[in-house]
Amino acid sequence: MSKIRTRFAPSPTGRMHVGNLRTALYAYLIAKHEDGDFLIRIEDTDQERYVEGAVDIIYRTMAGTGLIHDEGPDKDKGYGPYVQSERQAQGIYLKYAKELVEKGEAYYCFCDQERLDSLKSEVVEGKEITKYDKHCLSLSKEEVEEKLKAGVPYVIRQNNPTEGKTSFLDEIYGEISVDNSELDDMVLIKSDGYPTYNFANVVDDHLMEITHVVRGNEYLSSSPKYNRLYQAFGWEVPVYVHCPTITNEEHKKLSKRSGHASYEDLIEQGFLPEAIVNFVALLGWSPNGEEEFFTLKELEQAFDYHRIGKAPAVFDMTKLKWMNGEYIKKLDPDKFYEMALPYLKEVITKDYDLKKVAQLVQSRIETLPDCKELVDFFEELPEYDVAMYTHKKMKTNTENAYEILKEEYELLKNFDAFDVQSLHDLLMDYIAKKEIKNGTGLWPIRTAVSGKQSTPGGAFEIMEIIGKEESLKRIETGLSMLEKALNA
Repeated sequence: MSKIRTRFAPSPTGRMHVGNLRTALYAYLIAKHEDGDFLIRIEDTDQERYVEGAVDIIYRTMAGTGLIHDEGPDKDKGYGPYVQSERQAQGIYLKYAKELVEKGEAYYCFCDQERLDSLKSEVVEGKEITKYDKHCLSLSKEEVEEKLKAGVPYVIRQNNPTEGKTSFLDEIYGEISVDNSELDDMVLIKSDGYPTYNFANVVDDHLMEITHVVRGNEYLSSSPKYNRLYQAFGWEVPVYVHCPTITNEEHKKLSKRSGHASYEDLIEQGFLPEAIVNFVALLGWSPNGEEEFFTLKELEQAFDYHRIGKAPAVFDMTKLKWMNGEYIKKLDPDKFYEMALPYLKEVITKDYDLKKVAQLVQSRIETLPDCKELVDFFEELPEYDVAMYTHKKMKTNTENAYEILKEEYELLKNFDAFDVQSLHDLLMDYIAKKEIKNGTGLWPIRTAVSGKQSTPGGAFEIMEIIGKEESLKRIETGLSMLEKALNA
């Protein structure tokens, strides 16, 4: 068997959709699993949809996810150019289209838009389609030459049969047959001289010796037309791997408004590249076993494309958040601090040790921005209800909370070692001498210094970060609130 060669062929039309990322990932894994080559080819034949800077987004996304290509526009291994507009400028596609015309497998079409608009549509499998009626196929060679010399605008169309069936084998969906009567004579070369996406794909995949073509199942219906092109040229048909649809939790198409349509959307929401890659790999593919967490290297070893399913894959945001949280927990603390710092600085402007703040939140968040809501109380004591001091489980109420907090305040006022261990020893000694439960002694002071029901870290960690002056100030506020409640 020849060396496996796969390609990812994105169009530079904006951010990379999650479905495109999965296609890139699966194509990469199929190649790497067999020690093959993975190519990037830029398909920019649709000039109207071209977005400035989109090629940079493609490279940035591939680098960020670790999907390093063996060949591409920046790594020519003898199959270039790897940008379709550059290939078009060399006349590659027109040359092959004319070859099909000579074989009778394609023909020049000079119909104007008015005539095309007048063609009747028909309903096929519930969809209304308009098929070209082969009007220009009947033109003689002389008539075609005359129109070409006169500069009449034209396209080149594929000449598909109208009878019989066309069958092809997909590795996931098995053998699929289509009645030839359903095949339209699709355009191969457009009036602007550019090839259509479908035609350029076939020509480039053959010339670049692509062995396995990975794409979404929305291209299943186009595959018979691709196969007829391969057969018309006498080329070997590649292995087709069509992947299932990805839907949202409501089983609808992913949308930009939902925030999980593109890779960069997810990065901006604080998801880690490694978690995204791991999660996307599982959108349609089932590993052989119960393990769900894979590094990219482990995916290269484990990936078997025969285990890709047919059923639509659901993009479960809850699961992605959980998985991302697990990845965050495993991060090196210094690396996490570096990643969390921009978010921490958004809510904490005071000169606190943000590295210590980061240590408190690392195991408690699912996405990086989550840390903001957890730590905003460090910047300023939030308004809170005095009822928070009453806690059934901690056996605290307004009266004993006031008494305990007052005594702890007096201890802290004359205490200068505001590090975690020293604060722990001081207050735990107080709790032991007072013969109360730990929770009873610590709930009032944690409430006073945080103003929150739940915090990352306890009273000792919080006081160490905000320091003695701020701690005493906040405890004074708590005592004042409790005193008012007792006197009410």
